[in-house]
Amino acid sequence: MHIAILTFDGFNELDSLIALGILNRIKKPDWRVSLSCPTEVVTSMNGVTLHAQSTLEDACQADAVIVGSGMKTREIVNDQSVMGRLKLDKTKQLIAAQCSGTLMLAKLGYLDKIPACTDLLTKPWVQEAGVSVLNQPFFADGNVATAGGCFASQYLAAWIIARLEGIEAAKSALHYVAPVGEKELYVDRAIANITPYLPPR
Repeated sequence: MHIAILTFDGFNELDSLIALGILNRIKKPDWRVSLSCPTEVVTSMNGVTLHAQSTLEDACQADAVIVGSGMKTREIVNDQSVMGRLKLDKTKQLIAAQCSGTLMLAKLGYLDKIPACTDLLTKPWVQEAGVSVLNQPFFADGNVATAGGCFASQYLAAWIIARLEGIEAAKSALHYVAPVGEKELYVDRAIANITPYLPPR
């Protein structure tokens, strides 16, 4: 099981790394989470440099993909040398995006007739791309999910875990990272946000 987190130059650390940390709470031999990048090294919006763990082509074969956000997303969506490498398949993969990553999904055509969540800064650009933006932190339709706000990365991670490993696994992963003294409240709120968008059991 491979979950790829698309991470580009100018990436938002909270989007990519919070999801990475929560998803890696699943400790199974066949469970792999990687930062998939267009180049060997990418630098965040705050100057943090990361080495790619997988390529964009690897992400196209992953079981689930999260498209992280960043300050250069509007440039990236106009760069065909990058966008042309992203051949995802929502019939076979779970595809999720956060904040400006939602703009990337819109430009790739994965949000056709689907409303979406994004951050307030990106909202007008997503609307210009023809997508209706919801005033909520998380939404999913079938295998495609979007979230708005940096801390909404927990919802994307929990949704992917719930889809691939079950709701109890998602609760356990969230419980581990939740603040002491607030664990039940934290987990209950996160699960309440994703449960309406999980397939019937």
